[in-house]
Amino acid sequence: MGEEGGGRSCGTTRELQKLKQQALEYYRENDVPRRLEELLNSTFYLQPADVYGHLSICSVVISTHFEVHENALPELVEAEEVERADAVSTAVRWVNETITEELRGIEPSNQAGVDQVLRIFFENKVQEDKERKELEKSLEDSTVPVPSPLTQPPPPPLPPDKKKGQKQGRRDTFTEKPILPPEPDEHVLCGSMAIGAVSLAVAKTGAMLDGNPLYLNIALLKHHQEQPAKLTLPLLMVSLVSCGKASPGKLNLMKELICIPHPGLTAKQGVEMLLEIQKHITKTIEMPPPPKTETKRGHNGGKRGQQQIIGKMSHLGCLTINYDTIEQPLLLIQGICANLGLELGRNLHLAINCAAHELMDYSKGKYEVMMGTYKNAAEMVDLYVDLINKFPSIIALIDPFRKEDSEPWDSIYDALGARCYLIAGTASKSISKLLEDGNIGVLKYSGLIIKHTNQTTMSDLVEITNLMDSKKHIAVFGSTEGESSDDSLVDLAVGLGVRFIKLGGLSRGERVTKYNRLLTIEEELVQNGTLGFTEEHTFFYLNEEAEKAAVAGELPEPLELIFPTEVLEESTRT
Repeated sequence: MGEEGGGRSCGTTRELQKLKQQALEYYRENDVPRRLEELLNSTFYLQPADVYGHLSICSVVISTHFEVHENALPELVEAEEVERADAVSTAVRWVNETITEELRGIEPSNQAGVDQVLRIFFENKVQEDKERKELEKSLEDSTVPVPSPLTQPPPPPLPPDKKKGQKQGRRDTFTEKPILPPEPDEHVLCGSMAIGAVSLAVAKTGAMLDGNPLYLNIALLKHHQEQPAKLTLPLLMVSLVSCGKASPGKLNLMKELICIPHPGLTAKQGVEMLLEIQKHITKTIEMPPPPKTETKRGHNGGKRGQQQIIGKMSHLGCLTINYDTIEQPLLLIQGICANLGLELGRNLHLAINCAAHELMDYSKGKYEVMMGTYKNAAEMVDLYVDLINKFPSIIALIDPFRKEDSEPWDSIYDALGARCYLIAGTASKSISKLLEDGNIGVLKYSGLIIKHTNQTTMSDLVEITNLMDSKKHIAVFGSTEGESSDDSLVDLAVGLGVRFIKLGGLSRGERVTKYNRLLTIEEELVQNGTLGFTEEHTFFYLNEEAEKAAVAGELPEPLELIFPTEVLEESTRT
């Protein structure tokens, strides 16, 4: 977004407006209705040529950190749009006024050098922001009258008494305490997305000048410029349905029901299988309601005669449906798989994004798992244990508790850590905060969801994945909720060698383009003979304790990883 004379600036503006119009038409054609303001304010567009001042060879789009809020009040939406617009304009100003000049003379191939310049620039901006706030606070303190010493603050409320006869959790290994209030959101400096965008733009520029795909240059950065003999694809985490807090049914716990194809399948086979399952989900939802006189149970998990299942496409790329119990969506998938000749726990596995931070009712101090059904932390552990017992094909729970609930995290890890991945998404700190603290083990979990947003550079992504590898934590590379159509994050996931990639559902143009990119990379690696498969890409021994238990004969042997070819072909044809 550099300016080289009025003509260049005017031409660039016209080109940018044309690109924005093309993007809007693309979203409309792909059944992704968005108002133009949302599209423009939710992403930050940058051309590497604007940093280096020569012929444009590629561009990047980075999403802002703002979450997509379903059914939000109009005034809140309007206020957030203003904040997003300010964040984007500040990022543009940073690039135009300072970053462009500071990067002059640095070769695009010197990614570490570029990221160091960006890091120092951002640290200076953080310091400026801190000094500005301190000055504003001192001015406010000098004008605010001192309260009378006779004024006493109200006493803190007493913790609620435990109800008589309340059932104890089976695994209540922690003392029931008043819930901690939510931690304040990490401060995101306005304009910070300029750092992540420029770092990615430089990485793409360097890759194109070297004649390499982006994922290979990221792999070189990860492995200290030594080209790995093999590259592995991350395993797919694909959202099938959503039954979270914003869904029309009573169920709140399941913000995303996620499917993970078996590691023995190729990405293409996994996508084909899940497309078939998605097709049958849509058919089930479109079926007319059965006669009310019937009382038999159908494979959708509900009684015949219940209200018709309805669904709408979520911003996550999956159907939001109106279920009332935790079992219903699981039985829906189980029934469809049975009809297709697929077996949960063998052909594919499941994961649940619990989004616990959205379930907490602070007035009651409990999680509202279903409308009107509240559970404390100990009862939540029991719920998850029972769920895994009933559906052992569930091999991952994302955000089963809030980040403030450290003791429940310990308890559920002790109860399920050997049978199920416990992944922190929203419950984790940001990448920059984790790197600043140098500690990713604040909570007891199996892995983290990492995202490229705000001030996260390519070097930061390498550093955090190296740290997670050293701690044997699972890395899940995830897309943001307000996604763009830039497919670069797939290259980042492949180059970094993460275990899973979580892109949302197999719908909406901004997500489908990423799945297409993953299939393209798979084809390239197969043709080059560099597609690898490692034993780490399994999820039968979920941690060291489970592996020791298996050696001691306390757990069954893991399933065979590779299916016979004819079984795979039959599964994908069905």
